[in-house]
Amino acid sequence: MPAYPITRAVQDLQPSLDVRDPDSRLATRMSWLDSKHSFSFGRHYDARNTHFGLLLVNNDDVVRPGTGFETHPHEDMEIVTWVLRGALVHQDSEGHSGVIYPGLAQRMSAGRGILHSEKNDSWRLTGDAPHTEPVHFVQMWVVPDQTRIEPGYEQLEIGDELLRGGLVPVASGMPKHDGAAAIRIKQKDAALHAARLETGQSVTLPAAPYLHLFVARGAVELEGAGTLGTGAAARITAGGGQRVTALEPSEILAWEMHARLGVG
Repeated sequence: MPAYPITRAVQDLQPSLDVRDPDSRLATRMSWLDSKHSFSFGRHYDARNTHFGLLLVNNDDVVRPGTGFETHPHEDMEIVTWVLRGALVHQDSEGHSGVIYPGLAQRMSAGRGILHSEKNDSWRLTGDAPHTEPVHFVQMWVVPDQTRIEPGYEQLEIGDELLRGGLVPVASGMPKHDGAAAIRIKQKDAALHAARLETGQSVTLPAAPYLHLFVARGAVELEGAGTLGTGAAARITAGGGQRVTALEPSEILAWEMHARLGVG
């Protein structure tokens, strides 16, 4: 059973579109970290903004070189990390280690429990001289289908697919993405898509009971909503087929979800 109750009875949803301004996000700022939270996170709590669909966390993080998140625990969560700039080093208690960079999709299944760290110190692995570039990444958490599974880790290079244009499945548990360029997550009702768009290019969002669109960089025109700049998000309920057009070189992340947290 999932740690959170999940509802798949979504046939009576009323269409809605809720645009969130970048400045409305909660923020955590430290000497080494600039983090902006789309939902309640850590010491920031808002009972009206805890999740959307199956998505619990959408953190937009910038970490200074030589620093990062020290070893900490997670359990019963599917965690997807998408790097926009720089390189992020992942190490965990199951023996996995990797450097995540733009175009490389990464998923960690916390399962019954895992410890991991995330740092901007890739030179410690490569033997290169220390760099001065921050790492900028988006980390997203969705609830899994079941609890207490074996912890797991997967990463996959999908840069070539992104260069071809269109929405690319990045992480999915949905059967329709079997064999596609996507890492697998333990949630059959969710999929993350990404697109890198040049000015004037467009993509069509998938139809879904719940769709979360995040503008990771750039500026886009969302059909029916207007302009969304860097850090803006749209929470679309019972939607499908909206066009997203880049007003400048842009990168978008879109969660397609066919269930939500909660009961009833």
